[in-house]
Amino acid sequence: MSTFYPWRFLAPLLLIGLSLTVFSCREKSYVYEVNEVTVSPNNAEKDKDKTTNQFVSILYSNLYQQALSPDQQVDLSDLIASIGDKQLAYETIIAKFLTDPDIVLPSPAEMRADPTQFVIDTYRRFLVRTPTQAELAFFVNYIESRPDVTPEMVFVAFATSNEYFYY
Repeated sequence: MSTFYPWRFLAPLLLIGLSLTVFSCREKSYVYEVNEVTVSPNNAEKDKDKTTNQFVSILYSNLYQQALSPDQQVDLSDLIASIGDKQLAYETIIAKFLTDPDIVLPSPAEMRADPTQFVIDTYRRFLVRTPTQAELAFFVNYIESRPDVTPEMVFVAFATSNEYFYY
């Protein structure tokens, strides 16, 4: 009868397990030296609603390039309160202002002469910021590809945009 030696079987198993552990696949770790940057939309800081008085005053300043008189401010605020639907009242006021010949508005020829500068100026005038490259490219392409677009139409788009109602 022979003697059973368990280490005879155990030693090769340990050797195989150790070699599998040492030479097995390892997860590769890549390190890229890139600075972490937080990206947010240009209007991310605009999260407070403009009051009725702020909206009317800023709109008037943007279109007429002068301050709104206190009497006009009261009249317009009363008008908005009497209509009830604030959005409809704002759109009505914008339409009324844009038909006034006293507003400071570039001519269609000026807009088409340099649409890039027109878009940049309009962003600064209404949204108090510069446009992103995508916004600039979109509006310049839109203006250049549509001969019926007028500065009034662009101003209406900006004055009724969601971003314009916030500061």
